[in-house]
Order: sequence, then C-alpha cells, then structure tokens
Amino acid sequence: MCELKGRKLVLGVSGGVAAYKSAELVRLLGKAGADVHVVLTEGGARFVTPVTFQALSGNPVWTDLWDARMDNNMAHIDLTRGTDAVLVAPATADVIARLAQGRADDLLSTLCLARECPLLLAPAMNRQMWEHPATQRNVAQVTADGAIVFGPDAGDQACGEVGMGRMLEPEDLLEHVIAFFQPKLLAGRRVVLTAGPTFEAIDPVRGITNSSSGKMGYALAQACARAGADVVLVSGPTGLPAPLGTRRLDVRSALEMRDAVMGEIAAADVFIGVAAVADYRPLNSAEHKMKKTSAELTLTLTPNPDILAEVAALPTPPFCVGFAAESRDLDAYAEGKRRAKRLPMLVGNLVQDGLGSDDNQVILYDDAGRHPLERAPKAEVARRIVEHLASLLPGRRV
Repeated sequence: MCELKGRKLVLGVSGGVAAYKSAELVRLLGKAGADVHVVLTEGGARFVTPVTFQALSGNPVWTDLWDARMDNNMAHIDLTRGTDAVLVAPATADVIARLAQGRADDLLSTLCLARECPLLLAPAMNRQMWEHPATQRNVAQVTADGAIVFGPDAGDQACGEVGMGRMLEPEDLLEHVIAFFQPKLLAGRRVVLTAGPTFEAIDPVRGITNSSSGKMGYALAQACARAGADVVLVSGPTGLPAPLGTRRLDVRSALEMRDAVMGEIAAADVFIGVAAVADYRPLNSAEHKMKKTSAELTLTLTPNPDILAEVAALPTPPFCVGFAAESRDLDAYAEGKRRAKRLPMLVGNLVQDGLGSDDNQVILYDDAGRHPLERAPKAEVARRIVEHLASLLPGRRV
C-alpha cells in the first residue's frame, strides 16, 4: 500500500551516527510512494556517502549551499517548493540549536529557514546532550516555532551508554510521517478496541480458540491512532506488534477481555469490537495437564459474556461498532446482529473474503443501509472504516 503516494519529501541528514538508519528510512519512504530528495550536511556525509542516498532515492543528493545544478543557483529556495514536508533525521543537537537560533550557514539550515512546508525533526544524540538544559530549551523553541518532533527513544547508544536520545527506528519514523499526513478525524476521541482471538483453557496447555489472526483489528487500531484518537487496544493472543500510538492490554480469555474492556470503557467515546471472542468456555478447567487416554473426553461448555452487547446496553454507552464474520447470508445475519444489539454501525464480511489474509472485503451497515467497500489491503479497509465511523459520530469533528 502506498500511503505516501504523491508526497514529495526533503530528508535532511546531519552528522550523527544514526545517519546509517536514514538510508533505510529513504528506502521505506520510497516504498510507501514518497518522492524523496536528500540534503546531506558535511557531517552527515562523513557517515553515509551521497552515492548511497542517490541510489536509494533515485534522485540527486544535495550537499552544497552553492550547488549550481539549479538554474537559478538557489537550491535552498527551490528544493522546498512544492514539497509536502522537510524531515531532518537525524536531527543532531547542533542542528536543533541552529534551527532554534534561526541560523542559515549551510544548505540544510538555510532551506529549513526558507521553507513554507512543515518541518519534522527526529532528534538523535548522546543522552547527556539530550538532557542538557540548552538542548531542552532549543527543542522547546523549535516546537514553539511550529516544528514537529518525533522521538527520541531510549535504549543502547553508540557511546556505550543507555538512555534517552537515540533516533527512532526507520519503521517508527515512517509510521509517524504517514500519520502526520492523515486527516485527524478522531482528534480528541478515545477509542477502546478489541482484537484477535480468545483462548479458553481446558487445562494448562490445551484450549478452545479460533483462527483469528488479529490483522484486521490491529489495522483498525493503527487507523484510529493515525486519525488522532487515543487508542486502547485490548488484544487476545497474537504475534503482532502493537501499532505505534496505541496502548495495548494483553489478555487471554474472554473473561479477561471483558474485564479489561469494562475497566476502560467509562472514558471511551468509541468502542469497536473486532475480536473473535469464543462463544463458549469449558465450565471447569483442569489445574494440571490432562493425560491422554483411549476413553472419550466430554467437555461441558458454558456461554461467554457478550462484551459488545454489554457495552452497548450501558446507560450511556460509547458509539459502538460491531463486526460480523459469516460464512453465508451476510446481509441477513449482519443486519440482524446490528439491530439486535442496537448498534449504530456494524462491519460485516464473509470469512472466505478476509480471515487470516492481508486483504479484506467488507460491507458497512448503519441506519442508512449497506455500504460495500472494494476489496483492499486491510490497512486501507481500516482507513475507510474510520472515515465512515467518524462521519457518524455525534458532534463529529469532520
């Protein structure tokens, strides 16, 4: 999926050891559809050569304020014309200081001062440099001047120390850039969302579960975060990383999922029940592993709570969105579920259209009728679900 298709970005690479991450960042930005133009400082070129960035971006690399390749010899002006954003990664303590002071003594600082597009900064430095009051003052100043700061992160540093100051990983920076360009349709909203399967224990090693991968739920959590929401992701067992900008609560069983949801729901504006919650659980779970025998095993099952129905029945419920995965008669079953639980919106799909895969094809149901979406990657489907959801919210900010 090309989330940055049609976007032109100028990437400033300054003189920090994290410049090696910037090469991968260029590759990821390009893969996401962005047209990337690299401006390399003298210090940055000591870590990674212009040849590397030219090969990865497919565009000439700019290093010199006096570069005559521009017809008017004004690269510091023309490079940012028609550009959607300038991203400086790594943004060293020195670069941040110069930007805070409004200095223009090389190509990168000059174009940052002369630009009309947003300025995005990814700090990268030793922990003492990051913690120094001068750096903190400079970061506060560039932020007050309108720059958006991504990071930094804490962890191992090239100097051998551990602490705050390392540049975000390229994958996280890519997500920040994508999110920056997304309309903030859910700004100020709090979303509680369930995803993945539940596991109902028979004994310590066996249980009842289903084949849900969690991909749709995680894609929707990511889409909500990109839309500006404060997202709480209540997740059953999956192998997926938590989307950037979400707070994940890991649970195992339906009862644990219900307790986690009810502990968060009071402050929620929206509840989205994507998880494939097991309908039943063993009435009694063995304390120790059951030994296999030739005899038949009979399990007595008891119903699990219906989390979505319980939330929707609250005296003052959040805006509730349900999901229905069916193997046949989707319209009848999905709309019937929506009306039975009194949901303002439900997302339905046939299991053969999306279960476990990276793509999905869904139909949105609400009081106005059915709204089919074309088959697309789950990230794109999630974005369109969020758009529809936002349009239905009371007092919507769209």
